[in-house]
Amino acid sequence: MTNAAEKTTIAEDPYDRRLNITLKVNGRDYAVAVDPRMTLLDCLREVLHLTGTKKGCDHGQCGACTIHIGGRRVNSCLALAAAHEGDEIVTIEGLGTPGNLHPMQQAFLENDAYQCGYCTSGQIMSAVALLHEPCGASDDDVREFMSGNICRCGAYPNIVKAIQQARRAQDDLRVRGGA
Repeated sequence: MTNAAEKTTIAEDPYDRRLNITLKVNGRDYAVAVDPRMTLLDCLREVLHLTGTKKGCDHGQCGACTIHIGGRRVNSCLALAAAHEGDEIVTIEGLGTPGNLHPMQQAFLENDAYQCGYCTSGQIMSAVALLHEPCGASDDDVREFMSGNICRCGAYPNIVKAIQQARRAQDDLRVRGGA
C-alpha cells in the first residue's frame, strides 16, 4: 500500500519570484518570503500579522500606515518590504505595552485624542517622530508637522493637545537631566 503523499511531487513555479529577506521589526528579526512588489504595509499586516498599522488610502495621503524606519516616519503603503531588509522598523506594537505605554500613547489617552481609532496608530507614530524633528513650539507648528495624517472624525484639537502635553513632558525630563 502506498501513501498518496509519497506520490505527490511539488511543482516548481518558474514565475515565483518571491524574495527571501529578513526584516527587523520592533527589535525582532523575521525571515519572510515576499513578492518584490509587496508593500511594507501589506507585509506587516498580512505576513507578520502586525495589524496595528492601518491601511487607509493606500496612496500615501492619509498617514494611517505611518511607521518608523531608522527613527524616521514613513508611510508604509509607499515602501516596498524588500527595500527595507536590515532596517530598524518600529510599528505601534513596538512603541509601548499595555502596562507601560509610551508617553505619547498616554497623552493620547489622557486627552481623548481619538474617536473611531482608525487613524490613531498613524497619528501616534507621526507624533513620536515629531518629538525628534525641528518642530516649532506653537499649535500651528504642530498642525503643520502633522498635516500628513488625516483624522476623518475631526479629533484634531485633542490630538494637538496630546502632542503638546508629551512635548512638555519630554522637555521637563530633559531639564531634569533624564533624557
